Amino acid sequence: MKWIKIISGISALLFMVTACGDNKNSSQQGQPEKYPTILLNNQNIVLESVYPVTIKGKEDIEIRPRIDGFIKDIYVDEGAIVKKGQSLFKIDSPLAEQSLTSAKASVESAKAQVSTAKTNVERLEPLAEKGIISDVQLKTAKDAYQTALAVQAQAEAALKNARATVDWTNVSSPVDGLVGTIPFRQGSLVNSSNILTTVANTSNVFAYFSLNEKELSMFLDNLEGSTQAEKIKNIPEIAMTLADGTAYEHPGKIETITGSVNSATGSAGFRAVFPNEQGKLRSGMSGKISIPRSVENVIVVPQKATYSQQNKTLIYLVQGDSVIQRAISVIPTPDSKSYVVTEGLQTGDRIVTEGVATLSQGKKISIE
Repeated sequence: MKWIKIISGISALLFMVTACGDNKNSSQQGQPEKYPTILLNNQNIVLESVYPVTIKGKEDIEIRPRIDGFIKDIYVDEGAIVKKGQSLFKIDSPLAEQSLTSAKASVESAKAQVSTAKTNVERLEPLAEKGIISDVQLKTAKDAYQTALAVQAQAEAALKNARATVDWTNVSSPVDGLVGTIPFRQGSLVNSSNILTTVANTSNVFAYFSLNEKELSMFLDNLEGSTQAEKIKNIPEIAMTLADGTAYEHPGKIETITGSVNSATGSAGFRAVFPNEQGKLRSGMSGKISIPRSVENVIVVPQKATYSQQNKTLIYLVQGDSVIQRAISVIPTPDSKSYVVTEGLQTGDRIVTEGVATLSQGKKISIE
């Protein structure tokens, strides 16, 4: 009997504990889980649009020979700083030398013909005056003299061209700048279709990028001014990030926007200029530019309050004591922590800011 009483007491005690636990769980299940929320209002914020750019020198010139021949001398090395008019290459062109020699000989021959024709005119003039010869003979001699003068002028023009052609054997730089790659070496046969090197003036550099039609319209609509020229003047300074991720220390300025949209790419070209006194930027480099844009009276939500589903950005909107899913259109902020909402929410809406992964459509919650 004693053991029966003990067992009965233990059973009663377990029943009481279980009942208390069930009552406690029932009480907890009856209370919705708490979630942090925020009430939305309008804000002013600065956005940044980022675009890839290609960097070119202010003057980026291909150096080509103007005559056929062999490279005789190379006066510079790759990467060298050169001045306008400085010699870069010497071309050995036997044909140019032969043309110069032939042109000189033609000039001397023409001069001799002029001298002979002039002598004939001087000899015949007194005879014509005395009636010994006819005026026709004198006129013929004078015409021969004029023809000789014309031949001489033609020969001198050919000589001038031949000398210019010989001058072309000296290939010089048309601008101040940096020498690029030199693909040909001494002894190489080259002609005008070959690029001997490039010379880039990089005291200032151009950064080229493009915007599609939709982005272009939005970009121009957000600028002050009635004409494109006025709008370009009102574009704020832009920053550039180099390919290695470092920020370029000098800001740039957008100078031009192409007047037409490329039918093949559907985009319009932009050109920005950056100072490059230290020579850090070189032609052919790449990077990204950031264009700031101030927007006013917009709704900003934290990115952690959103989630993606089927290429849509969704958020949980509080309605009464439950939540509903809401698709929104957004633009990321420069700090990558928030979104500017362009469609889907309005001032006064309340959203859940944390724990969205545990929510579902219509779930009841209590707000913090």
